[in-house]
Amino acid sequence: MPVPGEKYDGEWLRVHPASPFVRGWVALAAIGYFFGRDTFERMLQGEPLVGGQIAGRAPWLLAGGALVLVLAVLGFILSWYFTRYQVAEGYVRVNTGFLFKQQRQARLDRVQAIDIVQPLLARIFGLAELKFEVADAGESAVRLAYLRMEDARQLRATILARASGVELEPGRPEAAAPEAPEQQVLQVPPSRLIGSLLLSEQSIFVVLGGVASVVLSAVTENSGFFLYLIPAALGLIAAYWSSFHKGYNFTAAVSPDGIRLRYGLLDTQAQTLPPGRIQALRVVQPPLWRIFGWYRMQVNVAGYGAAGSDGQGGSRTTLLPVGEIGDVVNMLALVLPDPGTADPLRVFQCGLDGLGSDGGFVTTPRRARFLAPLGWRRNGFAATDTALLMRSGRWWRQLVVVPHQRTQSMALHQGPLARRFRLADLVLHTTAGPVLPRVIQADAGTALALFDAQAARARAARKRQTSEHWLAQVTPLVSPVEPAPLVEPAEAGTLVETVDLDPHQPPKLASSPGEPGWRGDELDQRVSPRAPNATQQEGPQRG
Repeated sequence: MPVPGEKYDGEWLRVHPASPFVRGWVALAAIGYFFGRDTFERMLQGEPLVGGQIAGRAPWLLAGGALVLVLAVLGFILSWYFTRYQVAEGYVRVNTGFLFKQQRQARLDRVQAIDIVQPLLARIFGLAELKFEVADAGESAVRLAYLRMEDARQLRATILARASGVELEPGRPEAAAPEAPEQQVLQVPPSRLIGSLLLSEQSIFVVLGGVASVVLSAVTENSGFFLYLIPAALGLIAAYWSSFHKGYNFTAAVSPDGIRLRYGLLDTQAQTLPPGRIQALRVVQPPLWRIFGWYRMQVNVAGYGAAGSDGQGGSRTTLLPVGEIGDVVNMLALVLPDPGTADPLRVFQCGLDGLGSDGGFVTTPRRARFLAPLGWRRNGFAATDTALLMRSGRWWRQLVVVPHQRTQSMALHQGPLARRFRLADLVLHTTAGPVLPRVIQADAGTALALFDAQAARARAARKRQTSEHWLAQVTPLVSPVEPAPLVEPAEAGTLVETVDLDPHQPPKLASSPGEPGWRGDELDQRVSPRAPNATQQEGPQRG
């Protein structure tokens, strides 16, 4: 128990004074529109600002409008005064409300991701909102709106450092952490983003709908079918704008804090995903994207949910909106630092576009070709020491990767046709999100054996996870070395290896032919956040 009068908690702080006005500008605009609409219209028409019918009541109306405005501003000030936040004792806490009080808190070692969001008005004032995500299926556990951009970055760095288990000053656990350096991995050019939208799935359906409308109009001599294209065109324009707005200037970087994603045209957002918080990953290639070799990557992260309560689930769960094979390999290496196989590039390449048993994949048996005439050679799975890979789709190619320790539960599904052909589907359950891990139409005996083997692999992987602090889960591959100020690129064809890093120093790479890792020209860097003087643990590298 703390000694009475002793300061044992962190300091309670307030958000920026302009925060309630940035959040509530819509209410102020509505008040101004309600009381000033008639006056503005009269001014445009050249008439007196106050009509004869309300001239006698004008003072009362002005007094009423002023009272409503004063009450709104007073409410904003009270909401700001009673909103405080604190980072102490392993928690981040936020107190709000002056009539109905509420306190929300999140454990730092359970933080799944931290986002910095800047709506357009907040960007004008140099403010930002912080969102702390935990495993609560889509609703942000704690939201701080708004802080100065510098304060938001500082607070994010401090929380990520404590969530990882770093103590910069053992005698001062409440000390702020400096922002960790980062190394940019990729950037999506706007031209590629526009091309991916024009070659997307919705474009195919709109073109098919337009062709069908033209044919029906010519056959029936009724031009009314063109009217159905109007709402489709409006919906397509809105979808294109939303995708372009959320994917514009998309950049991915790696730092000791984790993977950093930035994107947005008007409203910008900066996400930080600590290593090991990604539950499942999916790589998708639509048919028309195959012309340019483009792919899309999505992830399941606890706290983001399937769609998100704020309608931003699609963008927040996108790890790469559109990228080439080199970009995909780089992002895969960040999500899964230890691929668990001696030849990761070949295995993952076979998962992306391979057929048959290439790369060690076990596919649907030949007797099921009547149920999946195009996809039976494509549907399959492969298991490495650290993850389970599931591929499917002949036209819409898909590869799903689930780290073994992220398998929460499993289920075997078998319908009447599957029983007739002695087939079964194995479903892996992770957190809610766009990725649905499923082994499709496997042999019934093979699916049952995979069920038992995957349960054993998941159990063994979780036993090696001895701490919720992600920094304590990373296994050193070589002896510690002095951190360097720059990242040295690895040579083509050599094995890339991770070295110990100070969690707030730039990374350095080393090469050795005796350790597992990603190899080849596509990947030129790997970063593994490490605590100084961390102890070595058994088992594959955890990230």
